Amino acid sequence: MANAPAAAVWTKTCQVLKHELGEATFGSWLGQASLREAGEDVCLVAATGVARDWIRRHAWRRIGELWAQYDPLDRRLDLKSRMEVESMGAVAPPLMAAPMAANAVGAAVATAPAVFEVEAEVAPVAARQGRLFGLQERFTFETFVAGPANEFAFAVARRVASWADGHFNPVLFHGPYGFGKTHLLNALAWEAMRTEPQKRVVYLSAERFTSTFVKALQDRQTAAFKEELRNADLLLIDDVHFVAGKPTTQEELFHTLTELVGEGRRVVMTADRSPTEISEMEPRLRSHLQAGLVCGIEPADRNLRMGILERKLETLARQGGFRAVARPEVLQFLADRFTDSVRELEGALNTLVARVGSQVATLTLDEAQSILRPHLSCNERRVTVDMIQKIVAEHYSLKQADLISERRARAVARPRQVAMWLAKQVTTRSLPDIGRRFGGRDHTTVLHAVRRIESLKGDDASIARDIEVLMRKLRG
Repeated sequence: MANAPAAAVWTKTCQVLKHELGEATFGSWLGQASLREAGEDVCLVAATGVARDWIRRHAWRRIGELWAQYDPLDRRLDLKSRMEVESMGAVAPPLMAAPMAANAVGAAVATAPAVFEVEAEVAPVAARQGRLFGLQERFTFETFVAGPANEFAFAVARRVASWADGHFNPVLFHGPYGFGKTHLLNALAWEAMRTEPQKRVVYLSAERFTSTFVKALQDRQTAAFKEELRNADLLLIDDVHFVAGKPTTQEELFHTLTELVGEGRRVVMTADRSPTEISEMEPRLRSHLQAGLVCGIEPADRNLRMGILERKLETLARQGGFRAVARPEVLQFLADRFTDSVRELEGALNTLVARVGSQVATLTLDEAQSILRPHLSCNERRVTVDMIQKIVAEHYSLKQADLISERRARAVARPRQVAMWLAKQVTTRSLPDIGRRFGGRDHTTVLHAVRRIESLKGDDASIARDIEVLMRKLRG
């Protein structure tokens, strides 16, 4: 690459970034970026100001390292948003857009993780209060949205973080991927350090615990490793299920846990399921985890999902310098579509804002669906109108033929409207096409049904519950 053009350097950089960030996150934030060249300088142009800010916070240092590694000409690389470039009158065509893999379609539902978090931001705290591997500043109690699904876990975390007496020890928060466990653990760490600055906090993932322990064994530094952890006043371990099936690591974790708890030091962990369900975990470690407080986190209900979206939009708006406004039907679509994971829910909003920036306020439901549909179709099983009709009919104890019949009784008409609403939400069919599949009805009938259910599900708890259940059934 002695005379490597900027485009070739960028291609190699992107190949590494896609591997490190994951194609979904890469697609959300760097997939629309392009290069522009001005003399000896090269500028990476992000699609929006929000995308630029995300790149600068989470990936810019790594991009700089890769660019320096692959560019023999040592050209300076700058970062701007497309609007900034246009306002400066830079009309030179882009050298190259960020190469997107053909299957890089998960972007809509991938929350952008802080993969390249700047370590200097937490270094002063780490030096004073312990070791913080991967602690993220954006995850605090202030940014955590509490609701019925997680309010008990939230209250427990706040109590532990306050160093209050009479606590359970250890504490284990469990729930599937994307339920907010890592956010809660990070928030607990930040609050605990703020409340008692003299206390020593150690935060790390179970994977980091394992890799560090293995290296200590290889380097014959196990005594130093043990001292590092067992001197903690508060030990926080994320994703403890990772140690399942690793006997040596489990034994070390067991001894660490028993010593800390025995000395009255606090231990908090997270897992993707309760200890009783982690089959490859050694019985004595499982027993110790169960001896404290095992606290499950449930899926977020619709109101909580709406609250999460509103809070996330406020954060993105502050970062991008625009008003935190979006059409209610767009937020409702996201809340109804992404029911299984908070990360997926926030990731969908990230994708919309990354694509349209401040124009999110005027984004219509159809436009939002158009942006997200290519990603959704590859991350969910293919849902057809026929499938929707069968599941809705079964749910309401009807026959599928009832939904396409001329019957207008309320017991049939309302389920038919629900089925039409679902068809509009989760399929790519147009309104006329949906109408044809419901007994040849006009598209205006479908539109009325969609609007009617949109109105009802905000006021009628039974309709909202039905939709929640039906969405889960459709996703298998």
